[in-house]
Amino acid sequence: MQSRAFQKIHTKIDKITKATVTLKATGVGNEEMAWVEDRLAQVVKINRDEVTLQIFVGTEGISTNAQVVFLGKPPTLKVSEDLAGRFFDAYGRPIDGGPEVEGEEREIGGPSVNPVRRKQPNQLIATGIAGIDLNNTLVTGQKIPFFADPDQPYNEVMANVALKAEADKIILGGMGLSNDDYLYFKALFENAGALDKIISFINTTENPPVERLLVPDMALTAAEYFAVDKNEKVLVLLTDMTLYADALAIVSNKMDQIPSKDSMPGSLYSDLAKLYEKAVQFPAGGSITIIAVTTLSGGDITHAIPDNTGYITEGQLFLRTDTDIGKVIVDPFRSLSRLKQQVIGKKTREDHGQVMNAAVRLYADAAEAKTKRDNGFDLTEYDERTMNFARQYSEALLAIDVDLDTDTMLDVTWRLLESHFSLEEVGIKKAVTDKYWQGSE
Repeated sequence: MQSRAFQKIHTKIDKITKATVTLKATGVGNEEMAWVEDRLAQVVKINRDEVTLQIFVGTEGISTNAQVVFLGKPPTLKVSEDLAGRFFDAYGRPIDGGPEVEGEEREIGGPSVNPVRRKQPNQLIATGIAGIDLNNTLVTGQKIPFFADPDQPYNEVMANVALKAEADKIILGGMGLSNDDYLYFKALFENAGALDKIISFINTTENPPVERLLVPDMALTAAEYFAVDKNEKVLVLLTDMTLYADALAIVSNKMDQIPSKDSMPGSLYSDLAKLYEKAVQFPAGGSITIIAVTTLSGGDITHAIPDNTGYITEGQLFLRTDTDIGKVIVDPFRSLSRLKQQVIGKKTREDHGQVMNAAVRLYADAAEAKTKRDNGFDLTEYDERTMNFARQYSEALLAIDVDLDTDTMLDVTWRLLESHFSLEEVGIKKAVTDKYWQGSE
């Protein structure tokens, strides 16, 4: 071991695996960064003086006498207003051709907010997507995933949310994006003139998969700066958390750890919770809201990744293709926002709750009518009307390309109800229908 410029340089590696190297070292901290030759690495395990480093790009070509230099700190991000409008890689380095960001250097991956500093979320965060804002209204400080099949346009949904959401800052953490997806996000944000409030941390399929593990922490460190220091309303969009979990499994397997359910590491729940629990509403007004994508394998909701995610988060948003209209919709049956009652009828119009419930109930009647039809039973005139209503409801409100404010969503729903049903069939309280019903009685 030699010393150079106050940094210890180690030149004896005891063990090399596909992703890690192990050596003897003292005075090293958990998650500390290091260089192994010219490759960036991070401490993942310390057992007395035996230190294991994960090398992000892999260990191929590393010899037992390679130079190892510990940097004395975990991964960091420089935070300032200069982050806004920029694109960075998993290490927080600019990838948009712009200059390095000047600001305060902060460690990423710190603990979640002390519960004492949390406030009960009660502020509406509108996304402009009716399938969310009408039936599954989101609240600042909430954490909620999109569950979607891999072939569904979830990145387009996330991009639309980024452009439409009522937030001071939008932070995108993209993991395993194709180069086309990255360029899609970049061009969309630039063309919409929305770059001034969007910050992006991007890992593409061309980057090492294990680098995905840094992206959420980078995004959330930036979010904490704007929510805490600047008292802003911040929305964090993470896509795709299944690829994040896959990267956890890669590291776990290469370290010879015994896998748990579905080949995932036993630490999956705590690894995910550490990220999602950063969602918070602060008493002073700043907030971090997290919307993440979890892709499903063959629609399997019982897989360890969605299963653990469902326990941690406050609901889920399901994307599915509606065969009647040929579009992807936010499924009103399988989607749920557990905090929506905090804002429906309080931060939105008084009729919101009753209109939402009536429309979903009639949509359910249409689903029963379709089952009757598919099984060869005769349909009643009411069945036919519910099915017509469901088709128009999906087209006008549930489809992910619908962009309406909440008042307009409610007005559109009222007009659909009036055109297909009587007052009695709708079943909304007279005090509400007296004010909003415009059809014949």
